[in-house]
Amino acid sequence: MSTVSERSSQSDDNDFQKQILIVEDQFIEAHDLQLILEKANYKVIGIARSVDQALEVIQTQKPDLVFVDIMLKGSQTGIDLAHILKEKNIGFIFVSANSSKRILDQAKTTHPYGFIVKPFREQDILTTLEIAFYRQKYSLESQLMQQLDLKNEVTELINSNLKLEDALLSFAKIIQTFISFDYLEAGFVNAEQYSNLGIIRKNINQYQIINVEKLSQIAEISIRELNETYIKSQIDIKPIIYSEESLINNFQAAPIKGIISHNFGIKSYLVFPLSIAVSQRFCFTFYSRNFNVYSDENLKLLSNLENTFSQFISRFYLTEPIIRTEPKEIPAKKEKPENIKSGFEGIIGNSSQMVTVFNYIKKVAPSDTSVLILGENGTGKEKIAKSIHDLSPRKDKPLIIINCGAIPENLAESLLFGHEKGAFTGATEKRIGKFELANGGTIFLDEIGEMPLELQVKLLRVLQEREIERVGGLMPIKIDVRIIAATNKNLEEEVAAGRFRMDLYYRLHVFPIMVPSLKKRKEDIPELTDHFINIYSERMNRKAPVLSENALQQIMNYDWPGNIRELEHLIQRTILLTEGNTIKNIEFSPSSKIHAQQNTDSFSIKTIMENERDYILYILKKCNGKISGAGGAAEILDIHPSTLNSKIKKLEIKREIS
Repeated sequence: MSTVSERSSQSDDNDFQKQILIVEDQFIEAHDLQLILEKANYKVIGIARSVDQALEVIQTQKPDLVFVDIMLKGSQTGIDLAHILKEKNIGFIFVSANSSKRILDQAKTTHPYGFIVKPFREQDILTTLEIAFYRQKYSLESQLMQQLDLKNEVTELINSNLKLEDALLSFAKIIQTFISFDYLEAGFVNAEQYSNLGIIRKNINQYQIINVEKLSQIAEISIRELNETYIKSQIDIKPIIYSEESLINNFQAAPIKGIISHNFGIKSYLVFPLSIAVSQRFCFTFYSRNFNVYSDENLKLLSNLENTFSQFISRFYLTEPIIRTEPKEIPAKKEKPENIKSGFEGIIGNSSQMVTVFNYIKKVAPSDTSVLILGENGTGKEKIAKSIHDLSPRKDKPLIIINCGAIPENLAESLLFGHEKGAFTGATEKRIGKFELANGGTIFLDEIGEMPLELQVKLLRVLQEREIERVGGLMPIKIDVRIIAATNKNLEEEVAAGRFRMDLYYRLHVFPIMVPSLKKRKEDIPELTDHFINIYSERMNRKAPVLSENALQQIMNYDWPGNIRELEHLIQRTILLTEGNTIKNIEFSPSSKIHAQQNTDSFSIKTIMENERDYILYILKKCNGKISGAGGAAEILDIHPSTLNSKIKKLEIKREIS
């Protein structure tokens, strides 16, 4: 088996020398790193000691990847440089002697392709580099695929015979997969009056037009007041993202966005203005009920498709008069209700958290990118994996499910990769392994965090070489499988503890999907409960009982440590115990009662800081997030607005303003 160094050299000989920039202010470490890279046939285009020097090099020749030390000479750090590299779409790996949680948290915000702790070994450098280029390749492929898919779908819409509002609703459904939103605002920038149309997402496949009249009713203010608020609102002339403190501050400059945000529970938004014809300007604003949803990648995707969006606007806005009509809603098609969640069969929920999961599934399913599904036990990770497979081009090929925690170590290699007849005692016939059975399809590695280290090494080789060897076999067998893995463990902690290989972690962590716990999506509980009542009533050949308000309230008040699986088992037990046509009371199991009692009995005395935090949050909500000016929170609290902003940041209460 070839080493990582050999593989890197072979790969580069067949392809071309990858160009690496080293940004490191320690001469010895920079020199050692250069020797390692050049020995492996990488081309080092320079060594920079500071951010300014690094930017000078990048101006003349763009590297394929950059090694960045976090602590550098000068006023700027490697973290500052990383943000610039990200804007320029240049991949980077951090090299640092400091691996504290604070540094790691700062590093994560820049989305590096790797993190190496000094003193480093040659194997660490080359393995991390190989994984970095692997991730970079799939990241770029994914971006280009998204851009092409979105362009094709919008172009098809442009060529349709739809009217404006129908076209706008269709546009919303198309773009939702690529840029998630709960409310989309679209319209020309017009200083005279507010005439934008809004599209609110009601559930996974149901959208409704919110025209000016409807917004006036929802916000409980007159159209005249809406117009006045709009006229005094600042207009963004460049694409920009608002979240947390910047969002609160923007409410002062653009109160029209404050009205929308307060009435629809918005916590972040992305503004994308574009020019139409010679003098006209149009603007899309994507609003989300979650913090920090939007990123520079979203802005880049929109910018690359600006010409296509301009064609859409010209086609539907400039070719027909804009007439104010009653708000229009496009519901799910009644004749085929089973297609509302086509590809998501068995996944129940329309909460914003689950809608985000559905969007991620739609986004990643068409590619061959590795997916890592994260979440607590009982959240439905296997159903997520099945949906990814069902929505992918591999849907007609096998989906093979493997529980990594249930594989006997002595049979693991044979089970996964197969064996030849006579390969070991008891091998009386040839056996085809799980990976070979999944050829052309998908392998789902459930509980990947339980996989033994020895087996992790062999799995990594399969991912790198795309081939397997049966036990006792003489020749490797080429395979084409997509890997989806899932775990309830914190794999970063497992890597730190030495129980999970870092190189395998980064191979799998190309596209993570976090499945929310049931207590974080309680609005889905009534629908889930009805679903399980119907399923188990049908299995027991009896009429489905009605769930009383009291019983539903008991279910809603419970914390669900066992998530959906626990809810399913409880409903099954309840159906068995229920006599008559109504579920009047829920009989929790003894362990559930103990858990509920612990929640009820818990009591804590709040600190002065906690009380101050609660009071400021209360005032901010009363003021609809307004900080300065007449009627603002600062005036009510009798403190300077800058002091209040400092307290908001220090007490971290901005995350709860809705």
